[in-house]
Amino acid sequence: MAGGKERKTRASAAQRHQGGIQFQKSKGQHILKNPMLVQTIVQKAGIKSTDIVLEIGPGTGNLTMKLLEVAKKVIAVELDPRMVLELQRRVQGTSSAIRLQVIQGDVLKSELPYFDVCVANIPYQISSPLTFKLLSHRPIFRCAIIMFQREFAMRLVAKPGDNLYCRLSVNTQLLARVSHLLKVGKNNFRPPPKVDSSVVRIEPRNPLPPISFKEWDGMVRLCFNRKNKTLGAIFRQKAILSLLEKNYKTFQALQEAQQKSNESSFGDVSILGDTSNDVSMDIDAGEDQDMDVDDADMQEGASQFKDKVLNILKEGGFEDKRSSKLAQDDFLYLLSLFNKAGIHFN
Repeated sequence: MAGGKERKTRASAAQRHQGGIQFQKSKGQHILKNPMLVQTIVQKAGIKSTDIVLEIGPGTGNLTMKLLEVAKKVIAVELDPRMVLELQRRVQGTSSAIRLQVIQGDVLKSELPYFDVCVANIPYQISSPLTFKLLSHRPIFRCAIIMFQREFAMRLVAKPGDNLYCRLSVNTQLLARVSHLLKVGKNNFRPPPKVDSSVVRIEPRNPLPPISFKEWDGMVRLCFNRKNKTLGAIFRQKAILSLLEKNYKTFQALQEAQQKSNESSFGDVSILGDTSNDVSMDIDAGEDQDMDVDDADMQEGASQFKDKVLNILKEGGFEDKRSSKLAQDDFLYLLSLFNKAGIHFN
């Protein structure tokens, strides 16, 4: 076959180029091998000659070498010591060596330095925590160009009414402008993953909306617990009403204590709970999850609180709406209505 010898030659060259490293799929090691695609990603990043670029998961350095051609400096974070050695070997003795800084370690546990642009081909299992780690980084960077598993990428950019529109979509788009750049077939990697990928551009918003993000996430978690149910049905559930009433009473008590002490030491009450690690705002799939509250079974105080919650939804025009159809501004308005009535979600 005409292609037989050619494939063998290419494979041998690739193996020499990468030091014969055995890639581990279990660790998400899928090296981008298409040089045209590498060049396209660098171009999409819009890197300036004065930019410091953070590269996450450089692997054997195919993308790193292209980044070094256009950036002032590249900071590469790599967990695998074999990849670190290969990366250092590739720049050894070149003018690029002094412009490459390699950090060996877990990017999720590492303190990230200052950078202008982030470029990453990451293990798909860290997609969500890495996205929000980047978005919480300060000072704010200009943009991130990241390779994600395609379904995850499409969730990031999904709009109200899309099938993949979810809590991830809402939270990410609250913090950043997100756009889909290109689809990448699995055969562009060595070894090929099981699914296709997509490259996404993330631009952090500056300034951010003046809200408590823990409260925001608490409300959004509840709304997307059953995203295709009406908000009226969701907020009639016994477990949710019970939780909100408990928060309501706690907040009232804090306000009273603060007024008596005449101090502001409590600050933003969102510091009292971190919903990223607290499952208290998640409703377990138990018998109470879809149990609506019957007024006849409620005590007078609980019934009044239920009316309070439902009146907020009615006044804002949200009672018959579904989370899957609501835009960013709708959720912000809904949160403001609840907070104005003294109802909080953290």
